[in-house]
Amino acid sequence: MKNKVTIHDISRALKIDSSTVSRALNNSSRVTEKTKEKILKKAKELGYQRNLLASNLRKNKTNTIGVIVPRISRHFFSSLIAGIEETAYNTDYNIIICQSLELLERETNIVASLAANRVAGVLMSISMETKNYDHLIPLQNGNIPLVFFDRQCNISGHSTVLIDDYQAGFDATEHLIQQGCKSIAHLSGPQSLEIYKNRYKGYKAALEKHGLDVDPKLVISSELMEKDGAESIEQLLEKNKQLDGVFSANDIAAISAIKHLKKKGIEVPKDIAIVGFSNEPISELIEPSLSTIDQPGFEMGKMAANLLLKQINSAVPIENETIILKPNLIKRNSCKYQVSI
Repeated sequence: MKNKVTIHDISRALKIDSSTVSRALNNSSRVTEKTKEKILKKAKELGYQRNLLASNLRKNKTNTIGVIVPRISRHFFSSLIAGIEETAYNTDYNIIICQSLELLERETNIVASLAANRVAGVLMSISMETKNYDHLIPLQNGNIPLVFFDRQCNISGHSTVLIDDYQAGFDATEHLIQQGCKSIAHLSGPQSLEIYKNRYKGYKAALEKHGLDVDPKLVISSELMEKDGAESIEQLLEKNKQLDGVFSANDIAAISAIKHLKKKGIEVPKDIAIVGFSNEPISELIEPSLSTIDQPGFEMGKMAANLLLKQINSAVPIENETIILKPNLIKRNSCKYQVSI
């Protein structure tokens, strides 16, 4: 097997001291541009490849960013990763993508592994099981910057990129009310997470603004998986025969609810209007198409990555930031049945 080309091979070929070769390959200002050009040309000619692992060990950090998401399969998270990756690539950083699958134990192991591998920073959306943050201490101990996105955490000292979940919940519910709905249910995620608390608060505020009752029996919390949407809508139908509107905290549960209603011969939106959340690609393709809150994943990913890179590249601690994006309600056919109020 052919031996790897080293800086000593370049040094011998050019009759230049190996320390000068090393400085040139690291773009040191102590080497003239003419000498750098000569060394880089010879390095390319010989097929030299830098040993990034050794370099990172010397610097005690890598040029790698860890990204932790609940589920890569969700369109929102995959588009968010694309925004992170583009930003990282343009600044010569690599990313490692990890998914917690909404499990605290898995998330804990991922954080420990990223910290042990000396990543430059971490971008994170916490799992549904995460209720305290002790497992993030290794990042703090290792001076590894951490930025949260999508799911807000009640801990200080970290930048965050969010959508205005309260306003989104309000807009979605008010849209149902404007279509004539008077008995509106809410399919919520776990109330231990701030995003679902805030979407519920927005739902509640819209009902109160329009003088409609807030009925706890019309609020069902779950993990918002496909099975949860069907099971939740069935429970709601049993509890309230006047049900005529549903705001779901994600599209997956909303679409599942629509399918279940179809099987029972209940028409959407004529009998029950539905609004989802996240604008999954399938939401436009189902029949009827799903009204939903758009989450700009790509833009959110870029913003989160830029916040993290600012922290990584700052020689002194910088002030943390919270960016809150405005929600955008996309009106489609699952919520177009007009009646007089």
